[in-house]
Amino acid sequence: MVGAADTLLSNVKEEWRDILLSSLETFPNEYISFLSEGRYLPGREKLFSAFSTMEPQDVRYILFGQDPYPRVDSATGYAFIDGRVRSIFSERGLSKEVNRATSLRNFIKMALVARGDMACDDLSQKAVSEVSKDGLIESMEEMRVNFEREGVLLLNASLVYEDSSSSSYHSKIWRTFLRRFLSHMEEISPLLILLGKHALSISALPEATPYRSAMLEHPYNISFVCNPEAHSLFAPMDILRKRECGPASED
Repeated sequence: MVGAADTLLSNVKEEWRDILLSSLETFPNEYISFLSEGRYLPGREKLFSAFSTMEPQDVRYILFGQDPYPRVDSATGYAFIDGRVRSIFSERGLSKEVNRATSLRNFIKMALVARGDMACDDLSQKAVSEVSKDGLIESMEEMRVNFEREGVLLLNASLVYEDSSSSSYHSKIWRTFLRRFLSHMEEISPLLILLGKHALSISALPEATPYRSAMLEHPYNISFVCNPEAHSLFAPMDILRKRECGPASED
């Protein structure tokens, strides 16, 4: 089991290894074998991508979505970071790739509303096209970097997607991992951002009790775009703002 776990963690930052090894110990051996085979999305090499570009001491928030995108070219190992998307915007508004990804589309519209660039009475492509893009990010990579600069660890309630019929099974089995993981992160005490039903179930875990939580509907729902609680949470992060290297914003 140790050898298989080491293989799964080959790309993570050293500071995460003990935490993740301990958390992986909660899985039965047959599930570790399943993970080692890599026949799921985002695949074995990307399974723990979120732990390859952040360090524990930099985590201020843990964002939990549901599970990875169900497309090979979209699943990156980061919640809401769609590998299929190259450009966020187009001359007509949002790019075609963003418009095809409902959750991402709604998340970006929410961020534009939170910035004051759009109003909830008009969320059309035309309204997006009329937003000045000066000073806004252009790519998914910039969005990922901005999230991490703000201290957001981009996870899901389950880190694997096999098929729609097994999503609940994987979400349930990953709770054992998350319970151990949250117990290790308690000293850092990041805010938990729980998006959607599967993520909301994390709040019922005993290990989540010491944490502050922000509980919102999944961005797949159009109501997320105009949710004032989402605006209050994400407006200070200003995830869509293009920025130079420098310190992240403070609460």
